[in-house]
Amino acid sequence: MKSLIALITSLLLLGCDRPAAPPDLQYGSAPATAAPLTYRLAIHPLHNPQKLAAAYQPLIDHLNRQLTGVRIELEASRDYQAYEQKFRARAPEMLLPNPWQTLESIKVGYRVIAMAGNAEDFKGIFIVRKDSGIKTPADLKGKVVSYPSPTALAACIMPQYFLHQNGIDVMKDIQNVYVGSQESSIMNAYLGQSAAAATWPPPWRLFEKDHPEQAAQLQVIWETPSLLNNSLMVRDDVPAAISEKIRQILLDLATVPEGRAILAGMATARFHAADNATYDQVRDYVATFEKAVRPVENK
Repeated sequence: MKSLIALITSLLLLGCDRPAAPPDLQYGSAPATAAPLTYRLAIHPLHNPQKLAAAYQPLIDHLNRQLTGVRIELEASRDYQAYEQKFRARAPEMLLPNPWQTLESIKVGYRVIAMAGNAEDFKGIFIVRKDSGIKTPADLKGKVVSYPSPTALAACIMPQYFLHQNGIDVMKDIQNVYVGSQESSIMNAYLGQSAAAATWPPPWRLFEKDHPEQAAQLQVIWETPSLLNNSLMVRDDVPAAISEKIRQILLDLATVPEGRAILAGMATARFHAADNATYDQVRDYVATFEKAVRPVENK
């Protein structure tokens, strides 16, 4: 009896040491699909990150429905300086920068595939309280003017050049404060912390929509001539087939109801065909500004 028990035990132990049978092979008619590439679209600080996502996530979703093999993700930045550090490090694959940032991005290997919005919408505007008493640029002497950033083209460079052309020594006659975002610039004027706020039309339209009571106490008092609008750029290692597909999707947005709704949410009329050479006139404008007023950046 003992020998029988020992035999059974040894057989059970042998069974425990036996390697497991390999899993059944799975067969299918379609090849395995690779995970899609992920590209980040970094948009300069048009709005705070929450509002930026609300305005631009529908575009990202639309691109992802149209593209195969690549997925786009939206990337916001806390301020202009953080955004400029990103593209100078060539971190995002795609950019939506302002025209001055477009020139800087070209230097590090990005290229323009479209212009976002109509050129006539790209202009600086000055916002003041209706009870401010400000009537002419000369009334700003000795007072504070707020801007998002010293590198904001429509919302700072162009307004400062406007003041220069209207007899204001920008570096001596007024106090320039850079407050980080378009909405902050407008709010500084509303709260009386600045005599005038510089911004540009899309953030002002959004402010009127989101804060109608505050906007009713403000007015646009001056506007600059127009220049060129923001660009859509891709890094030079993005395959040409992918960048061309993205470009075509953008150009087609205004032709379909879904696309027009997306553009309306972005306060953008449409995307236009553009390339690096389109922005040469911005280079000339900035050179004139730097000679007459100040360096765009303190390097």
